Amino acid sequence: MPADRSLNLKEKVRALPDKPGVYLMKDRLGRIIYVGKAKSLKKRVSSYFQRGRARTIAQPKIRALIDTIHDLDTIEVKSEPEALLLEGRLIKQWKPRYNTDFTDDKRFLLVRVDFAQELPRFMLTRIRKDPRSRYFGPFAHSGLLRKTLAQMRRQYGVLLSDGTPQLLPDGRWQLYDDVRQDIYGHDNVVTTADYRLRVEEACAFLDGKTREWLETLRTEMATAAEKLNFEKAAELRDVIAALEGTLKRTRRFERDRTLLRSDVDGLVTLQQALNLPVPPTHMECFDISHISGTFVVASMVHFTEGRPDKDHYRRFRIKSFIGNDDYRAMEEVVGRRYRRLAEEKKPLPDLVVIDGGRGQIAAALKAFIAIGVEPPALIGLAKKHETIIFPDERPPLNLSINHSGLNLLQRLRDEAHRFANTYNADLRSRKMRESVLDDFPHLGPKRKAALLEHFGSIDKLRAASVEIIAAAPGIGPKFAADLHAYLNRPAET
Repeated sequence: MPADRSLNLKEKVRALPDKPGVYLMKDRLGRIIYVGKAKSLKKRVSSYFQRGRARTIAQPKIRALIDTIHDLDTIEVKSEPEALLLEGRLIKQWKPRYNTDFTDDKRFLLVRVDFAQELPRFMLTRIRKDPRSRYFGPFAHSGLLRKTLAQMRRQYGVLLSDGTPQLLPDGRWQLYDDVRQDIYGHDNVVTTADYRLRVEEACAFLDGKTREWLETLRTEMATAAEKLNFEKAAELRDVIAALEGTLKRTRRFERDRTLLRSDVDGLVTLQQALNLPVPPTHMECFDISHISGTFVVASMVHFTEGRPDKDHYRRFRIKSFIGNDDYRAMEEVVGRRYRRLAEEKKPLPDLVVIDGGRGQIAAALKAFIAIGVEPPALIGLAKKHETIIFPDERPPLNLSINHSGLNLLQRLRDEAHRFANTYNADLRSRKMRESVLDDFPHLGPKRKAALLEHFGSIDKLRAASVEIIAAAPGIGPKFAADLHAYLNRPAET
């Protein structure tokens, strides 16, 4: 610890009162890194700075805290219970780094269930690090927790961390080498789907236990406070806060899993309805947007595993013609998209969806033929009756309005429609801003185009000074001054 910092802290510690309060440890940037409470501020805070304490203390996190302390503040209160309440409020307000670390300290266990595994197991851990897994806890009573997991194995026939399941030739799983008493009453050989149902039931049981234990901890905390055992009460308060946070994350996790299950179900049912070789994990949809043949644009949106994947969205301005022809527009943008993927040797999507009927899908197929690319699965979705159109001799297909596959296609189509309309509106808005130049005398189409190309937009041109405008190619000082005055004239009332 630098001499000047050490001297400053020692002076502050010597001046502390022998009274209850809360202390706030700060780092060299003045950030609060730890909040603590004390029956005696003088005794408690001075214990951090006793000679050799940082070297001899057992817990690495506390050693790191002591090494980081650069300054401190204190708040004196009337009683130890008041200090306990104030400490909790300040921790919630400031969320200090080391309080968070201590709340997740290795004294407390979590239960982790990794749903990415084919056969999820219930495992004990002390660190929450995988956002794809579901966690229960932390739990202050490790003995009770281990007994509960053993009970779950018997009651629901699930695997704990010591399980070594074997895959059988018929695709089912043998959970244990022999039929243990641990899963008495349950089949030892199961399918993946049947086992996951067991996991869902066990999770619901453990979730209920967690809420039951939360109430028990609250009672224990109140009892400890009544007995003036404030260290125990503070410890239990931290565990309760962490457990409440877990329950909130669990609700969010379950909501996300419900959405994911819906998406997966939509992909599988769509595969079956369209007779696809695999679920359409990657889908792309095209839509054309225009206003009476003007501002003709197209959009392409990409869904990955049933969810929007906006990094792969694309939008197109029609280049090959001027006018109102949805079929030619569709042929152009589909050709541009998949010619580029072919040239870059990138994979095609599993399914291409065209917003429209027979004419639009024929135009898309024509584009694939023109660029010499074998099309992936290709369908049209006609709006009137949400009819699926095929590019071959298959008859149109109408799915139930509640069909999860059709609902997925509708979300894909609606997103393409939204994206195309947004682009169209952006272009119209930009065109309206640019049209202000049409009324400026002696500014022909070529010079107008050159100005917009030079400045990028009418907004940037309006914000430019006379000198900057005059520096543009083909623009003189007088013309620049007149244009600047024209663009920045007061609005008419």
